[in-house]
Amino acid sequence: MPEPRAGRLLDPPAHAPPTAPSGLLCPAVLDLSGLRQRPRAPGPRGLRGPLELYLAHVGAQDERALRDARELLDAEERARARAFRHDRDRAAYVVAHAALRDVLSVLLGVRAEALPLSREPCAGCGGPHGRPVLRTPGVHFSLSHSGDLVLVALAPAPVGVDVEGLATNRAVLGAQSALHPAEADELALLPAHGRPAAFTRAWVRKEAYLKGLGTGLVRDPALDYVGTGPLPAAPAPGWSVRDVLVPAGYAAAVALRTP
Repeated sequence: MPEPRAGRLLDPPAHAPPTAPSGLLCPAVLDLSGLRQRPRAPGPRGLRGPLELYLAHVGAQDERALRDARELLDAEERARARAFRHDRDRAAYVVAHAALRDVLSVLLGVRAEALPLSREPCAGCGGPHGRPVLRTPGVHFSLSHSGDLVLVALAPAPVGVDVEGLATNRAVLGAQSALHPAEADELALLPAHGRPAAFTRAWVRKEAYLKGLGTGLVRDPALDYVGTGPLPAAPAPGWSVRDVLVPAGYAAAVALRTP
């Protein structure tokens, strides 16, 4: 699979992310070097199209970039980062949340560390640790990270994004209950070597949709059909799901509420 097209954050795509020849959406690649030295955004700008997608590579960040990224986080985010036991997981969290703040700061014309972010109540227990949201109306976003990749989506309507490393055969066998019955039937028709990629395609589509709804996995993922094949299915009227071009070994998708 080819690498996504590169693009600098301060010079984002003029329109919605371009479509790769395979039909996948192609995100712009974030340049997170020099975060603390970056000039302040001149002012708020409108979203360029119905969707903006950005990709960051955790492993591409050196120690200085990681240090600068940590400086953008608020106290709660820093505490969450410290709670990770493994350095790679901590770095992924830091890069993910710094990348989110970076793209939102350019959009809103506000310093990244001063963004008015808050958290929704948890969809499961109602606690104050739900997904991050902006107190600024008219801008929706979603964030996902897995392994070496971070994916951020911005939109004027509810949006969800998910990226995951390809599932193993063992993981596929243990997660059959997460599939819609029709998806389970599709998977059963495939040879064993084709099932991990097909399952992961379906899983990221489901996660993206459930994030867009705001429920996360509180809602049973088996309720919604998104398909395991090359083209995703719309899980419900008023929602569109698209696959996203990411490096080999991963799968990603974005779900957007449509008018």
